[in-house]
Parts: sequence; structure tokens; C-alpha cells
Amino acid sequence: MDENTINAGRKLITNVGLVTSNGPVGNNVMSAEWVHRVSSDPFLLAVCLNPLDATNENIKATNEFGVSLAAESHNVAGSIAGNYSGREVDKVKTLEELGVKFYKAEKINAHMVEGAAANYECKVVEHRKLGSHIMYIGYVVKASYTDANPIIYHKRKYYKIGAEVQKPDAKALEDMGDVVSKHRKD
Repeated sequence: MDENTINAGRKLITNVGLVTSNGPVGNNVMSAEWVHRVSSDPFLLAVCLNPLDATNENIKATNEFGVSLAAESHNVAGSIAGNYSGREVDKVKTLEELGVKFYKAEKINAHMVEGAAANYECKVVEHRKLGSHIMYIGYVVKASYTDANPIIYHKRKYYKIGAEVQKPDAKALEDMGDVVSKHRKD
């Protein structure tokens, strides 16, 4: 991949999903900046993982995973979970020692991160290799949320939600309606 494409890819703004699993590699948590809702009804989430990740091995074996959407207070969890392999480090125990709290999921055999902005327990409904990664699509069998704001991930850094950028109000949209009408396709 050329440098221009790499830098353009870094313009994307994402969340930090703390993907949890339990399988051949044991209880594990990893950071994945590629966590997305793909359907509201049914509620489906997609996570994209490197095929070499320990989490990939766990999900492949169990067909389930959790996603704890990292809150602003989970900057350490995101960094530890993303910088070490679950094959080499027990990241759950490491994070517990650093003050991160986990709880046992209700519908899947994995841990979830306490205090996350949201938690999703997922059963795999589909997976496929797409380029460098494997996309797992999970049916959300249980979801919960808190008032915490999620971390924003951009240019390899974490950010907090900042000032709102106002959408046009109803009057402005109405005023733009004449321009939209001029360009309607029949």
C-alpha cells in the first residue's frame, strides 16, 4: 500500500472496541478500531480482525465474542489490549491489576468490561476474509450501556467527544429546499 493511501486511511475516525473472547487462547481482550453496526434490526455488529490475532483463534473456535465500547476512562485498557498478544500476555489479569474491572457475560462465555460506554454480547452469524482482515458479523444477543462517552480514535490517538457541530435547523433546511427541488430527478 502506498503512503498516500495509508495517510488517507488515517483520516478515518473510529471507536475503540475492546473485543473479548474465551477459547483455545483463554480469556482475552483486544483493541479493535474496526467495530461497526451493520444492521439495526436484527442488531448486528461487525468486527474486523487480523487473522493472526489470538482473538481470531478464539472466535473461530467458539463463534461468539463480546464488544465493550471503550469509555474515555479506558485509555489504558485500549492501549494494553492493543499492544500485546493474548498468546504472550494474560491481558485480562494485567488490566485487572491496573484497575480495570470485568464481569462475566450473561449470554456468551467471555468477560465484559465494567463501565464501558456500551457492552454487546454477540453470536457469530457470518465471517469472511476481506483483504488483510477477517470480518466477523455478530448478532447482538445482549446489550447494555452507561452514560460514559466512548473514546474516539483518530490518527493513532484517543480523543474525547468535543464541541457539537450544529446541523442546519428546520428553517435553513426549508430554505435549501428550493435548491434541492431544482435538482430533483424525475
